[in-house]
Amino acid sequence: MDQPDVQGIVQQAIEEYMKQDSARREPAYKTELLEERRRREQLEKRLNEMSEENARTRAAADEAQRATAIRAELQRLGVVKVDLAYRAVQDGIARSEDGRMMAGDQPMGEYLAGFVEENPEFLPARIAGGTGMTGAQKTAPAGAAAVDFDRIGPSMSKEELERARQEILRVASQTLR
Repeated sequence: MDQPDVQGIVQQAIEEYMKQDSARREPAYKTELLEERRRREQLEKRLNEMSEENARTRAAADEAQRATAIRAELQRLGVVKVDLAYRAVQDGIARSEDGRMMAGDQPMGEYLAGFVEENPEFLPARIAGGTGMTGAQKTAPAGAAAVDFDRIGPSMSKEELERARQEILRVASQTLR
């Protein structure tokens, strides 16, 4: 009688068990791999979103810094209507590769000084006043008491009301002359 090959049978039983075990575990591994891939893709997507958000934030901060620098230079040059002048020059000024503010190949300070020189309407008026402005303000006579026109009302006493009328007459007669 031939003796059965015990070692071969055991070997075959172990191989069969390993195949069944791997077939049983394989779906779990595949599911775990798919879940890990999904998590990795979500993390990559979130990283890309954060990177884009960071770029937008940096651009906004750079724009705010540029606007502040332009406005400060306009104020230093004596411009009264800073916002209006800023809107007029903002598109011509950009940051160069080395970080300086330039208008084409000209530094921002020189460009803005030339702009203000060419557009003096942004500077304060040299002569105060305008049409109809008189040289000296007329004052009340020494004996007259000043009347506060904001206090005129029905609760005034008769004396205060009469003083207010007299002051109004005096001012009206001076104006008509």
